[in-house]
Amino acid sequence: MTGYVSFALALLIVGRAFAAGPAPVGVWKTMDDKTGTPKALVRIFERNGELFGKVEASLEGHKGKICDLCKDERKNQPMIGMEIIRHMKKSGDEYIGGDILDPETGKVYRCKFQVEAGGKKLDVRGFLGFSLLGRTQTWIRQD
Repeated sequence: MTGYVSFALALLIVGRAFAAGPAPVGVWKTMDDKTGTPKALVRIFERNGELFGKVEASLEGHKGKICDLCKDERKNQPMIGMEIIRHMKKSGDEYIGGDILDPETGKVYRCKFQVEAGGKKLDVRGFLGFSLLGRTQTWIRQD
């Protein structure tokens, strides 16, 4: 009987590991949701149990661009190196509870995202109030 319990417990642990899916930690190529063109590389990283995202590079040649439209502590800061995703927490298969900055407009939106396609894509949704009132971008994982 003990062997069956051990086997069942092992199956449960393995099943949960596979069900969790790949984490979004890593570098992602952001894509403009209107034009489909690549915009930047964003590194998502974990800090104190939450996920954050920082712009690593511009793919549009905006190396020295600053966020002159930002309204918080990021105002007039360089876009490269800027944290644009903050305080995301895992909830089931998605990450929620944080915010995302659009450095082109300076607007901050509530955010949620979910890893798709076996870890190769990240659906990032920024919204005001309700998730229905927003837009989604699909980012591509970089090696």
